[in-house]
Parts: sequence; C-alpha cells; structure tokens
Amino acid sequence: MSVSFGPGFHIVPGARVNRSAYDRYLGRWSGLFVREVLAAAEIAESHRILDVATGPGEAASVALSQIGISGLVVGVDISLEMLHAARTRFADRRFRAAIADGQALPFADSSFDAVICQLGLMFFPDPAEGLREFRRVLRPGHCAAVCVISVRERAPMWGVLAEILSRYLPDQQNVLNLSFALADADRLERLMEGAGFREIRVERSTHAGSYESFEDYWTPIEEGAGSLPQAYRNLPEASRREVREEVKARLSPFQSNGRLVMSVEMLIMGGRA
Repeated sequence: MSVSFGPGFHIVPGARVNRSAYDRYLGRWSGLFVREVLAAAEIAESHRILDVATGPGEAASVALSQIGISGLVVGVDISLEMLHAARTRFADRRFRAAIADGQALPFADSSFDAVICQLGLMFFPDPAEGLREFRRVLRPGHCAAVCVISVRERAPMWGVLAEILSRYLPDQQNVLNLSFALADADRLERLMEGAGFREIRVERSTHAGSYESFEDYWTPIEEGAGSLPQAYRNLPEASRREVREEVKARLSPFQSNGRLVMSVEMLIMGGRA
C-alpha cells in the first residue's frame, strides 16, 4: 500500500488546507518555538525576511510583528495550497507569497536580511542544497535560522504515530519518519558549515503543552492535517481503528486528570553569512 503525498508532503494533492486542523495538529507545537527561531535569525525592524516553507504563515505572522512598517516578509512554499492558506491569512502589504522550491530559490544573491525555515528543512530531498541556497540569498553578515524536530522519542505527539504507521505502511517508512531526519545536532552543524555559514549555533529547546483529552489530540489526525494523518487516512477502516487504539495506549502515560500533557524537543540552528 502506498500514499500519494502532495508537494511538501502535508497536503493531499489538489486539496485545500484545513488551517484549523493543521494548527491543532502541528501549529500548536511549532508556534512555541517561533520567537526563538526569529531571535536566532537576528530579526530586526525594517528587515527583508525570507520565510522558506512558510506553510500557512505561522512564522511569518510573528515576523511581521517585529519588522515595523517598512519591513517585508516573503513567504515561499513548494505547495500552492499552503501558499493560498498563507495569502488568505494576511491582509498586509508587507507579506508576499511565492511558490518556490527551497533548493532552487528564485531570488538574486544577497537579497534578504534574514532567512528562516520553521520545520521545513527535514522534508527537503537535499537539505545541504537548501542551506546553500539560504546562504546565497542572504546579505553578507546576516543570519539564517532553522528549526527541526528532535528524535521521535522526544516528540511523542508525532513520534508514536510515525512508529506505529511504519508497521502498517513499511514501504512508506522513509517518508513517515522524515520529521525526525535532522535530529542529529552534529550533522546539522556540519551541513550548515558546508553551506558556507559561520558562527554556527545549534541549541536544543523543549516546550510543554497539553490537550483537553485524547479526542482533542486525535481529531485533527482524523481530518488528515499533515503527512502522518494522510497516511493514517489511507489505511482500511479496520487498520485505522487498530492504529487509534494503539496510539491511545502508548500515550496513556502522558494522561493527567483526563488531559494529555506532553513536551516536544526541537533543535534551533543559526548561522551567519
């Protein structure tokens, strides 16, 4: 059995982004780290920022609050559907969206004061090439910052589901575990050094969050928001029931008074051009 993932993996080809489900599945966690990413990129007023793999514009939204009236955020994504979600989020002339491959950016050298990539680089076929492109479009002396998920054991809200789905879809294991593909801090540093960055910093950051209940956690998965939920929805109904019950059992140690309380670790890497 195989899954037909769209560009960027998170959206079914041709489908509209369910932003509410996406935010509940991924955004509620990734948003906890955005300000740290912007700090690593040394975002400042009037900056021209490139947000690679902008998705529905979560990081761009925070960046817009920090660049003043003369700044600009350019959000690029390989998924047209994601870009549509980002465009409809902002009624702001300081945000522009463009469909682009992060490994072949359609911008001149030294075009931006900062480059950010929030939970996108691990999905690149060639992360090293992506970082070289980030370096190319950065102005000398300015910074890029990347955020990636740590190992799946330190991200149980996605790691448990990925592990279980990999048994049901063994031919899709590589895609199902891409979220954790850049969890090695030493490798990240080598990749950034190879791309020509200096003053490289890789830091681990952990934030906690909670769901009202297991159902609160599971609903956006049923709605297909993200690559793992798409794979889940592709399974036969009987297999979906089995997966749901196994995930529920595996996450039971995180239950507290009916709530599901977890934490996630991410790696935030910054470097100077």
